[in-house]
Amino acid sequence: MADIFFLWATAAVVVWQNSRITVLYDLCGVLEPAYRMSLGDRPYADFPFPYAPLTFLIQSWIIKLWGTVYWHHIAYTAIIGGLATVLTWRVLKNLLRDSFRWPRLTAFVLTLPAVILGVYCIFPHPFYDPDAMFFMLVSLVAVLWLERRGFPIVPTVIAGILLVIPLFVKQNIGLAYLGSLLLILLILLAIALWKKQPVRGYVSMILGSLVGLGIAAAIIQWWVGLETYKYWTWDFARLRRTPSMADMLSVYQDPLFAVWIAAFLVGALLFWNFGRYRQLETTSFDGSTSTTDPAPPNPTLRRVFLSLSVVLMAVPFLWPVVYVFIDQDASERSERLANVWPVVLVASVVLCVFSFGRLTGIRKLLPIVLFTTAHGVFLSQQLWGSTYGIWPILIILVGLIILSLNELTDRQFSGYLTIFAVIVSVCLATAGAFYVYSNERLDYVDFEDGEMHHSTLPQLKGLSIRGDYLPDFEELVKYTNENIPADDGVLELPGEDLFYYTTGRRPTFPTLLFDVTNNPYTAEQIAEMSRERGIRWLIVKQDLQIDTDRSSDDKTIDDKDHILEVLKPEFKHVDDLNNYEIYRRKLPGETDDEDDDDNDNEDDDSAN
Repeated sequence: MADIFFLWATAAVVVWQNSRITVLYDLCGVLEPAYRMSLGDRPYADFPFPYAPLTFLIQSWIIKLWGTVYWHHIAYTAIIGGLATVLTWRVLKNLLRDSFRWPRLTAFVLTLPAVILGVYCIFPHPFYDPDAMFFMLVSLVAVLWLERRGFPIVPTVIAGILLVIPLFVKQNIGLAYLGSLLLILLILLAIALWKKQPVRGYVSMILGSLVGLGIAAAIIQWWVGLETYKYWTWDFARLRRTPSMADMLSVYQDPLFAVWIAAFLVGALLFWNFGRYRQLETTSFDGSTSTTDPAPPNPTLRRVFLSLSVVLMAVPFLWPVVYVFIDQDASERSERLANVWPVVLVASVVLCVFSFGRLTGIRKLLPIVLFTTAHGVFLSQQLWGSTYGIWPILIILVGLIILSLNELTDRQFSGYLTIFAVIVSVCLATAGAFYVYSNERLDYVDFEDGEMHHSTLPQLKGLSIRGDYLPDFEELVKYTNENIPADDGVLELPGEDLFYYTTGRRPTFPTLLFDVTNNPYTAEQIAEMSRERGIRWLIVKQDLQIDTDRSSDDKTIDDKDHILEVLKPEFKHVDDLNNYEIYRRKLPGETDDEDDDDNDNEDDDSAN
C-alpha cells in the first residue's frame, strides 16, 4: 500500500506542476535534440552536444513509438517521479529494518517529503538531473537488496552494471556516484580480506561496473567514436560550465551554518551520552563474568536530555518553517530551506565516522557516497540551482543519520529517533510545499504574468503556460505551415520554442538552442554555416520567456541581436507576427526594401 500511495501521490504533484508552468528554454533544450535523434541524427557526430545521452535518447524513443505528443512526456515525468519516491521509501526501509523498533513507520514518515520534493516535482519536464537520481535509486535498491541475500554472483554483477548508468545520464552526477561507490567497495573489500570475511559480493559488483563501462565504451565507439564523445561531454562541457572552487565552497558560506551544525552536533552528542549503554565487565566470586551499566542515569533525567537532544537536532529543520511566518519573500524562504543541505551533509559524514564500527556492509560508508554525489551535482549550478532533482539524497542522508545514532546507542531509544524523523518530515514537507508552490527555483523565466493558455495543437496537447507565448507560437506554426516550404532550411533564434518538434521539420543547422552551453559557434561562423547548409529562412523571437537581464554576466542566451546583425545583410525582412520577425534569404540581385516598405506604410498612415 505504501508503494501505491507514494507512486500516485508524487505523480499527482508532478502533473499538477505541469498544469501551472512550462519552462520553454529548458524544455526545448531536451525535446528538440530528442526529436532530432528520433529522426536518426547522432549527437556529437552530427551536431554539437555537451550532454550525456540517455535522457535525450529515452525521450527520442518515446517520440519514435508514439509521435510528437507533449502529454506523453508529462506522463513520463509523472511515472519516473512517482517511482523515484517509491525507491526512496524502499532504500530507507532497507536501511532501518534491522535497527529500529518501527522501521516501516520511520521510513514511511521520512519518505513523505519526497512526495512534495520529488525528483520531478519542482522542475516538471524531462531532464537529466532527475533521471540520474532515479537510476541512482534503482542501483541503490538493488545493491541493498542483494547485500541482504549474500550477494549472489550473477545478480550482483548486473547490479554493478546498473551503477554505471547514471554516468551516461549526467556526467558530473554519474562520475561522482560511480567513483565514490567503487572507492568504498575497494575499502570494504580490503576490510573483508583483513578480517577473512567473504568478498565475492564486492568483487562481483566491481567486476560488473567494469563490464558496464566496457559495454558503454564499445557502444559509444561504434556509435560516434570515443574521442568525439569525450570532447563534447567532458572537454567542451567542462570549459563552458565548471564553477570555480570559491563557488563550490559557497555551499558552506551561510552565516548561520556554524550555528545550525553546532546545534545539531550538540544534540547528537547529548543523545549518545544519555542513550549509550556503558558496559563494565565484572567478575563474581564463582568466576563468572557479567556486563553492567556502572552509572545508569536517572530515568527522568535521561528522558529530559534525550528529548532536549531531539529538539536541538531538529533546530536546523525547524528554522525554514519558522521563517515562512517571518518573511513573505519567496526567495528568502527558499534559501532557508536550501541551507538545510550543508548541515545534513556534514552531520552525516561526522556520524558515519563515529558509527563506522557499529554498521555493516555498504551502510558503513554510504553517507560518503551520497556526500560526494551531492557535491558532484553542485558542479552544475551550486547549492541553490542544483538541488531541484536530488532531494531524495538529503532524505536518505537523514535516514543514515538516525541509523548511526541508533547504533551508537545500542538501539535502546529508537522511539526518540522516530519522533525526530516525524519532526524533520513535517518541516521539510511544510517548507517544501511553500517552495514548490512559489516556483522560486524557476524564477529565471516569466511564469506569473498574463492569463494561463493551453495549447490547441495536437502535438502540444497538455502544454500550459502563462502569457502570450503559446498563442504567439501557434501563430508562428500556422504561418510556417502556410508560407514556408517543408524542405526549406529554417534557423530560429534563439531557439526558445519547440519549433521542429511541433512542425515536424528536419533541422538542418547543427545548433538549435543558442546559449552558452549548446552553441559553440560565433555569429560569423553561424552566418557562414547558414550559407553552406542552405538556410533560406530566419525566424527571430522578440520577447523571451527566459529572463536574460538578471545580471550583466548572465550569458544563458547568446546575444541574438548580435547574431541577427551579422546575418541580416543576407536576409530580407518579409513579415512580422505578434512575437516573431520573419526573414527570407535574398535572391541573387535582390535588395532589402524593408526601409521602403516602412516608408510606404508611413505614407499610408499619413494619408489615412
